[in-house]
Amino acid sequence: MTPDSEERTATARLRSRPRVAALAFAADAVLVVVFAAIGRASHEQGVLGPGGSGLVQTSWPFVVALVLGWLAASGWRRPLAPVRTGIPIWIVTVAGGMLLRAVSGQGTALAFVIVAAVTLLVLLVGWRVVAELVARRAAS
Repeated sequence: MTPDSEERTATARLRSRPRVAALAFAADAVLVVVFAAIGRASHEQGVLGPGGSGLVQTSWPFVVALVLGWLAASGWRRPLAPVRTGIPIWIVTVAGGMLLRAVSGQGTALAFVIVAAVTLLVLLVGWRVVAELVARRAAS
C-alpha cells in the first residue's frame, strides 16, 4: 500500500463512522442556531425574544431545512466532505430555510438572503474544510 492510498483509506474510514456523522450533524445544528442567535442579537431583538420563543421562531426554518439537506446529501456517508456533503447541505439549508420563512410569514429581504447565504456557507462548509485539512495532516 502506498502512503497516498493509506492516507485516502484512513481519511475514508474517519468520514464513514456513525459517531462522526452524528457529531457532524450536531455541529451543523448548533451552527445554524448560533447563526439565528447572532442575527437576532444584531437586530436588537434579544436572543430569546419575548417569552423565550424568539430563537426557536427564527431558527426552526433553517433547522428543518438542515435536516432535509442532510437527507438530500446523504450526509452520513461522508459527513466531513466539504464539496460532496457541505455544499448540498448549505444550498438546501439556505433555500429551504428561506422558503419556510416565507410561507410562515417571516421576512426574506434580499439583504437577509445574501447575508444568510454567505454566513451559512462559512459555517456549514467552512468547518468541513478545516476538518478535511486536519484529517489529511493527521493521516500523513
